[in-house]
Amino acid sequence: MFRLNRPGALLICVLLAAGWSVQVLPAQSGQLPPLIDRELFFGDPEISGSQLSPDGRFIAFIKPYQGVRNVYVKRLDEAFDAARPITADKRPVPAYLWSRDSRFILYVQDKGGDENFHLYAVDPAGQAEAATGVPAARDLTPLEGIRAFLYAVPRRTPGKILVGLNDRDPAYHDIYSIDLASGERELVLRNDQKIGQFELDLDGRPRLAVRQLPDGGTEILEISGEQFQPRYSCTYLESCNPVRFHKDGRRVYLETNKGEADLSRLVLLDVASGAEEVVESDPEGKVDFGSPLFSEKTEELIGTVYVGDRVRIYPREEQLKTDLERLRRQLPAGELGLQSSTQDMRWHLVSVARDVDPGSLYLYDRQSGKTELLYRSRPQLPSEHLASMKAIRYQARDGIEIPAYLTLPRGVQAENLPTVVFPHGGPWSRDTWGYDSYAQFLANRGYAVLQPNFRGSTGYGKRFLNAGNKEWGTGAMQHDITDGVRHLIEQGIADPKRIGIFGGSYGGYATLAGVTFTPDLYAAGVPYVAPSNLVTLIESFPAYWGPFIKVWHLRVGDPADSQARADLIARSPLFMSEQIRTPLLVVHGLNDPRVKKSESDQIVVALRDRGLPVEYLVAPDEGHGFRSPENRLALAVALEDFLAKHLGGRVQESVPDATAARLKSLTVDVASVKLPDQLLARFAETAPLPQRHPERIAPGKLSYRVQLQVSGQEIEGTVERELTEGELEGVPVWILQSNSRMPVGDGSDTYQIDRQSLLPIRRNATQGQATLELSFSEASIQGSLDLAGRQLPVDLELAAPVLGDGSALELFVTALPLQPGYQTTLRAFELAGQRVRLLNLVVGEEPVEMAGQQRALKVELSPLDGQPGGALYWVSADTPHRVLRAEVRLPAAQGGGLMTLELQNP
Repeated sequence: MFRLNRPGALLICVLLAAGWSVQVLPAQSGQLPPLIDRELFFGDPEISGSQLSPDGRFIAFIKPYQGVRNVYVKRLDEAFDAARPITADKRPVPAYLWSRDSRFILYVQDKGGDENFHLYAVDPAGQAEAATGVPAARDLTPLEGIRAFLYAVPRRTPGKILVGLNDRDPAYHDIYSIDLASGERELVLRNDQKIGQFELDLDGRPRLAVRQLPDGGTEILEISGEQFQPRYSCTYLESCNPVRFHKDGRRVYLETNKGEADLSRLVLLDVASGAEEVVESDPEGKVDFGSPLFSEKTEELIGTVYVGDRVRIYPREEQLKTDLERLRRQLPAGELGLQSSTQDMRWHLVSVARDVDPGSLYLYDRQSGKTELLYRSRPQLPSEHLASMKAIRYQARDGIEIPAYLTLPRGVQAENLPTVVFPHGGPWSRDTWGYDSYAQFLANRGYAVLQPNFRGSTGYGKRFLNAGNKEWGTGAMQHDITDGVRHLIEQGIADPKRIGIFGGSYGGYATLAGVTFTPDLYAAGVPYVAPSNLVTLIESFPAYWGPFIKVWHLRVGDPADSQARADLIARSPLFMSEQIRTPLLVVHGLNDPRVKKSESDQIVVALRDRGLPVEYLVAPDEGHGFRSPENRLALAVALEDFLAKHLGGRVQESVPDATAARLKSLTVDVASVKLPDQLLARFAETAPLPQRHPERIAPGKLSYRVQLQVSGQEIEGTVERELTEGELEGVPVWILQSNSRMPVGDGSDTYQIDRQSLLPIRRNATQGQATLELSFSEASIQGSLDLAGRQLPVDLELAAPVLGDGSALELFVTALPLQPGYQTTLRAFELAGQRVRLLNLVVGEEPVEMAGQQRALKVELSPLDGQPGGALYWVSADTPHRVLRAEVRLPAAQGGGLMTLELQNP
């Protein structure tokens, strides 16, 4: 999620695509194609991620070794069966590359998805160890708690690489040179300038630094010794990113949309003079600059790539033009991808992929002009049964045209279909045309799949991107998704009663926002590694996101600013979760560093406490998304079952024992989810009040014996409580009147409580010469306390609705769905301290007997601030619940002590 990949640095933490073998099951309904085994979509492929060694003698690739995706190497002229494994990691290898001299394979690995990537080197020619069957891998960055960035593999020093390490300061990376043979590190540049990104020239020398300005803009500085001189800048509403140095060493390729231009373009910037030369922008004038293609031999720019509805490649030299013509004649139709080239540019790995085919890899010999099929990514996947993905456009409510992709199930009419909206992550990213495992999986199960590129998506110009600023959740970004659904309904494609939403990262947030702010639109939601609380999301980002955090504050919101914080809360599904009515399947990785697992814990607790249907999967060995095939397959089983239950799609009935066992291990009992005390307190400040059953409350009278233990004294008395129905300004209310008789004097306390919400509206009380008058609303508590003629005003602003204390709090508790193990949080107004107390409510695991006659549930209310207060209630186990006994711990403002109430007319 939230792609903060730093331009100019080779970020080797990009996850590789995954999938697996094939088994086609019989068709289950109508004209839909046969059900395709989920393992075909989400298991590991036999071979993927191939790269040529720079000298052209070897090919490396990813293949399962001992059941885990690892790196293999073979000679160019050998069969793939002759390849030998060279890594034996227990966690799938996410990315690798060759050293410049073709001696080493460099790869990255983290622990359980924490994204603290280390860089490893392994010699493919090394002796295999008996214990692992592969050569020993060396950790080139053996430091705890760091995240390594590979900046350069320079041709001038083929035995050395340039790496960024944040061991000195977790927010900023220093640059080191690392000798691949010895592992020796040498400091090249100490980052004391708060630089977020460096650009090195082709010789591996740090030449440019990029940092965020206080106003959120970007500043590019030239590095000259210890001096950093500004050379280029743009505002936060623009972009300007170094791409690569020109081979002349003076100029740098820059992608920028600074100025009047809407679409980004590729320019050459003379670093010393500031002279700027436009190289190219989209020939069709539709999308931002995509990516450059450089010759490994000459370092010249030989082509450019743009991503519109489809990929477009533009050659800038005759040789590449000839290559593309040959390839298109010899290869099947599809999107060409120039995946890897040798240093002499003779040999190339070229991929061909389509929406119904994850792709095949070919070896192209530029010298002979011939191609050779090396392998198909998923050879057993039946493309003839997959569904076409089509680029579509629809109008948002304000007239803006929204680009999107629509995948319709094959073999049936596109009418009244169950539909899944699948918004992308980022959010500063976009969906593209091509094979998508989830889109194809869902289409095969009978669903239409919509992938909208809502405002805030990249690639469509800065105006479209900036139109998403501060538009999360309740603004245009979410409206664009909603309007896409309504477009499909109006077209007759989508069944309005069978629409689900599923997304990861920002797409997970959009899922929660969809079921929160448009609760009638969706019948099912699957938020995957999703933020629910925008305040805690931004406050808990990893330290190394700090150099670019201002952009988040400007595009989303700054929690440190009171007005922006209020807006973030208003856009956070967690704080509006009382509006959710849609069943949810919540999915998270335990070690997610970007969106902490607590984001899912909070929404699960909020929905559980309201008694809403919510299921929860947590992978203990994953981070921001599931990497292992075991976890992906378990998620696929849960996903198709959940969607079938609520939307009516097809389900593959067979589940391998190993997958079933894995799913069981990932499934969390939502009753067991507990928030840490600090987080629980923050959650309770604005969390929706729990589900209650006002229909279970009935009028009546209760008599209690009261004992006060204060300052070493014991005082006894009685309280008579009567609950009657009434009306206040047209609103049905409960009138809860308590009359007390105590040695210090008689008193009367009357609450008027909304009969549906059970929230207090008014309170009037007298005790001796003291009188109290209070009015409650969702935003404030106002009134006065008169102590023998001395007026004390009560004026308290509220972040969320609160309960009364005393008898009103007890009444609310009796309306909760109490059962052993139940827990929730409450907010109650404490008159003595004129403050809101946050309380954690927990019901004991076993009922107890009261006076040998009645079964009771022990309910404990503990203040989350750790200060004196709270209570123990013994509530009748049968409904309607009644408080049989209460032990109320008085706050310090009332002198401390204990008040005990014992019911006399059970």
